[in-house]
Amino acid sequence: MNGLWLENLSLSFRGDLPVPELKSGEALVRVRLAGVCSTDLELLRGYYPFRGIPGHEFVGEVIAVAPGIEAAPWMKGRVVGEINLACGQCDTCRRGHPTHCEARRVLGILNQDGAFAEYLVLPIENLHRVPETVSDEQAVFTEPLAAALEIQQQVHIQPTDRVLVIGAGRLGQLISQTLALTACNLQVVARHSFQVELLNTRGIAVIDQDRVPQGKMDVVIEATGSPGGYQLARRAVRPRGTLVLKSTYKDEVSINLSSIVVDEITLVGSRCGPFPPALHLLEMNKVDPTALIQKAFALANGVDALREAARPGMLKILLRP
Repeated sequence: MNGLWLENLSLSFRGDLPVPELKSGEALVRVRLAGVCSTDLELLRGYYPFRGIPGHEFVGEVIAVAPGIEAAPWMKGRVVGEINLACGQCDTCRRGHPTHCEARRVLGILNQDGAFAEYLVLPIENLHRVPETVSDEQAVFTEPLAAALEIQQQVHIQPTDRVLVIGAGRLGQLISQTLALTACNLQVVARHSFQVELLNTRGIAVIDQDRVPQGKMDVVIEATGSPGGYQLARRAVRPRGTLVLKSTYKDEVSINLSSIVVDEITLVGSRCGPFPPALHLLEMNKVDPTALIQKAFALANGVDALREAARPGMLKILLRP
């Protein structure tokens, strides 16, 4: 099959990759559309030593299932898939936290070939059916939209809360749209004019980083992945406020732990999130991720696609296998 291959921080297009073989409990999925994420770009910079096919945001269709799985329910319509493959047996899995499985593999990130190819495999339990009224261009955002919703799984956002999102890129835009549904007092720090325009279209307030008040925000979400973004977030959050880290950092970030202790700040790391609520929001048209799409590339031009996605301020780039 055709696909993108990452090895030694070098990405290439290959036409000789083997179609993945099914193991017990798995489904073979033909990828219809895949999205480029900031984590994919960080892998190219050495965020994690991954060798294989990257990519974890996708919508596709099941074309085969392993023996013992009833095929008929899965062979119609389209699917999206949760990216963490859990063992189900370790202490963490038994406590009900499979996304932190001690032996987990992660689609396109850790020991599992991903979505930048014509086919991928996932456990059938990881798949979710896409509602008929949701387009491929909407469905491909399910994984990052779920990640945005994870914030509200971890932090109770009230309408009276003063909430600041720092970063209005691919994920920051989705976070902002989901938080706006809570009717909280929301403001977003955005650097680029088209990011501002997208937020204004949704009626979401934008604030210049130089005007962010210090120590006044109840909840601050850092979604830039930069040390400067963290420093701004730390200055903005009030004593006994909550700081949500929604970024992956390649390098270490300097943190003044004494100030965290003195101000009694709650730090929340936030990663993957719930797929069913994300699909429901898409089906009800409560969020509009398609406005984030800037370009779509054929898989054969995937190297150029990721190079384009790495440009400053670029939003969503898609691949069409």
